[in-house]
Amino acid sequence: MPLTLGDIAKGLNGRLMGDPDLPITGAAEPADAGPMDLALAMSPKYADRLGEGRARAAILWEGADWRALGLDGALHVQRPRLAMAHLSAMIDPGPEIAPGIHPTAIVDPGAEIGADPAIGPFVVIGRGAKIGDRARIVAHCTVGPDAQLGDDALLHPNVTIQHGVVIGHRFIAQPGAVIGGDGLSFVTPEASGVEKARASLVDQGEIVDQSWTRIHSLGTVVIGDDVEVGANTTIDRGTIRATRIGNGCKLDNLVQIAHNVVMGRDCLAAALTGIAGSTVIGDRCVFGGNTGVADNILIGDDVILTGGTKVVSNVPAGRVMMGYPAVRLDQHVDIYKALRRLPRFMRRFAAEQK
Repeated sequence: MPLTLGDIAKGLNGRLMGDPDLPITGAAEPADAGPMDLALAMSPKYADRLGEGRARAAILWEGADWRALGLDGALHVQRPRLAMAHLSAMIDPGPEIAPGIHPTAIVDPGAEIGADPAIGPFVVIGRGAKIGDRARIVAHCTVGPDAQLGDDALLHPNVTIQHGVVIGHRFIAQPGAVIGGDGLSFVTPEASGVEKARASLVDQGEIVDQSWTRIHSLGTVVIGDDVEVGANTTIDRGTIRATRIGNGCKLDNLVQIAHNVVMGRDCLAAALTGIAGSTVIGDRCVFGGNTGVADNILIGDDVILTGGTKVVSNVPAGRVMMGYPAVRLDQHVDIYKALRRLPRFMRRFAAEQK
């Protein structure tokens, strides 16, 4: 059944104007909105585009005249983006999975499945796995032996949870995510070129012909409550101790968390972020897209790394960092300005030399 404008006003704690019984089935940008969409026109710059669509109701900015805009109803909200989050949750039904366990799913007799599951076709759940209540697991997912998945989990297609991984409540994984694969842990019989270069800070000296030997990942992955993982994101298991992701962390698509990383709570990582092994991250850190973090460093609480930043040394709490190598944002702006002036400076310098 569709929602009504009154239902949405109540759910968003918004101020309702006009007809509360207008049916709402979706949300749309003003120019694309149909008669049963709630148009998102939360700024005056969107007002003209309302006329291009067919919306009867909209979320408007404070002070807007909804009648003059040709609407039958409208809402005002305090914080538009937060309202969008709650609105999208109200409208999105999630993937369609039939209640119960699909006959093609393979569930080991030793696995424990909680109440009210919805487990789709060709899902595999291993021996000793524990799945919480109200789990929704879409087709072709794998939950390995002895893995634990808390209540209200949602696994989209082709998610893999490896053996022994422990995940809290309300976990969401987008298609193709892999939790608990082996980390990149290899060693050579003698000191490798990387080890020599690190020691000398010059070059690797004599080159020795040798191959890599795997260090098996004996640790696991431990993930807290309310964590979301994007499509094709990977979190590697620890070598000896666990890789840990704190409560409330949100990881975008194509994020790589390496072995032994410890991430605090409520961190946010945009697409293509890569965090190398054994790095320790504080709470509420934000990683812009294509951010890279070197191994074995410390990042304090409330650090923000802008897109494309590459971190190669410790970062104190509260810093906003940018660039490669990462420096304070204000310092990076000064460096960038100086770099743009460099050709002009060099021309003047060359003229003075003559």
